[in-house]
Amino acid sequence: MSRRDAQEAILSAALRRAAAAAPAGVVVLDLDSTLLDNRPRQARILQDYGRVAGVPALLDARPEHWEGWDLRVALRNAGLSPSEVAAHAGPARRFWADWFFTNAYCRLDAAIAGAGDFVRALARSGAVIAYVTGRPSSMREGTLHVFRREGFPAPDGAGAHLVMKDDLSLGDDAWKELAATRVERLGPVVAAFDNEPAHVNLYARRWPRALVVHLATDHSGRPIAPLPGIPAIADFRGELSDAAASATAGAP
Repeated sequence: MSRRDAQEAILSAALRRAAAAAPAGVVVLDLDSTLLDNRPRQARILQDYGRVAGVPALLDARPEHWEGWDLRVALRNAGLSPSEVAAHAGPARRFWADWFFTNAYCRLDAAIAGAGDFVRALARSGAVIAYVTGRPSSMREGTLHVFRREGFPAPDGAGAHLVMKDDLSLGDDAWKELAATRVERLGPVVAAFDNEPAHVNLYARRWPRALVVHLATDHSGRPIAPLPGIPAIADFRGELSDAAASATAGAP
């Protein structure tokens, strides 16, 4: 089976599980680097830092310069020399921290390939959609702007919910643990998608009967591997037919 065929099989299995558990089953979906590509936001922040700091090379910073979350790598890929990277890494990081978690910049995010189609298929299947993100609740406006532009089902408090971090003292791992408790009040979790190995591992342990899927996009860089048996996909592209979404039997 090719990698693309395997990916389609995973997505179809998630749809079957969602349909079989409808209207009670919950599908958990992370945002950054799972449903949404925040590299356009990252690139614009580097461009604006370049304007402020007088670094012409950064005016041409592009999303593909980000190969993960290491700012130094992005600076190098944008054309800075090793000495320039060393000089600007600290100031650029502080500029990044001031602007990354803002509505103005997160509006630049784009959907991961196929993500909109997949989440709409989940909605048609009757699943309860739980967008679970480490974004602070102050980013709700910009997040909803991207949802509307990319065609994601709107969080209405019934068929779709947006669970955002409301305690900024919590790290992402502790927040995802707390958020999982909140999600469980919505119904039984039948599938969950996240790009962070630590978080898919948390979900797999917490919901052993759910289909937990790792998005092999990027992550925080910690030396943590997904648990054995957790499948991975590169994005959400696949032949997602209404027949797959409405199937109520044969879920693995």
